Amino acid sequence: MIRASFSKGFNTEDHTGISPPSTNSVVVKSFGLTDPGRVRQANEDQFMIAELTKVMRVWQTSLPVRKAQFGEERAHLFLVADGMGGHLAGERASALAVLTIEHFTLNTFKWFFDSRGPDAQRVLAQFQQALRQADAQIVEQGADNPQLRGMGTTVTMAYQLDAQLCIVHVGDSRAYVCRNDVLYQVTKDHTVVADMVRAGAITKEQGQEHRLRHMVTNVVGGPEEGIFVEAHAVELQAGDVLLICTDGLTEMVSNDQIAKVLREVPDPEAACQRLLKEANEAGGRDNITIVISRFNSVTPQST
Repeated sequence: MIRASFSKGFNTEDHTGISPPSTNSVVVKSFGLTDPGRVRQANEDQFMIAELTKVMRVWQTSLPVRKAQFGEERAHLFLVADGMGGHLAGERASALAVLTIEHFTLNTFKWFFDSRGPDAQRVLAQFQQALRQADAQIVEQGADNPQLRGMGTTVTMAYQLDAQLCIVHVGDSRAYVCRNDVLYQVTKDHTVVADMVRAGAITKEQGQEHRLRHMVTNVVGGPEEGIFVEAHAVELQAGDVLLICTDGLTEMVSNDQIAKVLREVPDPEAACQRLLKEANEAGGRDNITIVISRFNSVTPQST
C-alpha cells in the first residue's frame, strides 16, 4: 500500500447544486493511499497530492542572506488515475498520465488567477488540454510497443486555489464533495451502463449488476487519440470534504456508507484507512485508490 499526506491553510467558500457559499478561513488537510485489493496482484492505479507555491530565490543581495522566499499564495492539486490494458500496460498508462500532468503543471500551466473572478474557466481549459496531451502521449507509446497497444487510464483531478475548486475528469473514477453530511457526486461515469441509466433504458439498480458496467467509453489513451474531458467549477465552503477515488472503492462500498465514514471520521488519513478496510472486507475485487481533502474552519488569531 502506498500513502501520502498534506495539510495547509487557505481562504474559502461554494457550487454545483450544493447550497450558497459563505467565505471563511479554513485549513485543507489531505491524505491519499492506493492498494492492490484482495484479488489482483498488480496495482495499476496512481495518485498524486501536490502543492503549488510562489518562490523567489535570491542569488545576491546587500541584505542579510535569504536563499528562498515563499509567497503566501498556495494552490493544491489532487489526482487519481486507474490504468487499464493489463499488467504493465495499465500501470504504464496511469503513470504516464500523472507524469504528463506534472510536466504540464510545472512548465505550461498559468496557475495564478483571481479566484473570485471568472478565471476558473481558463484553468479548466488548461487542464483539459493537459489531459489531451496525456491522451496523445499514451496512444503514441502504445502504437510503438505491441505489448502496450490500446492501454489507457481514467483521470480524475481537482485543482484548488482559495475558494475555487476546478475538476476535470475522464472515465469511471469519481470526484465527490461532501457538504453538511450530504455526499454529492460531481463527476459522471463514462461507461456503457451509465449512459444506459441516463437514457432511461435501465434503472440505476439494474446497472449495478449489469455485465457491461465496467465497460468504459471514454479513456485517456486507448487505440486512438480523442477524448471528452468533463469539467466542473465548484465554490468551496468551510467544512467541505473532497473525495476522489477509483471504482475499486465505489464498486465495494455504497455512497451511503462512504458518506457515513466521512461524517464519522474527520481525519482524512483515518477515513482513507477505514474506507480501504471496508472495500477489502467487501471483497476487494479491484485496485483501490482514495484521496480525501477536508476543509476545516480556523479561528482567526487576534493581533
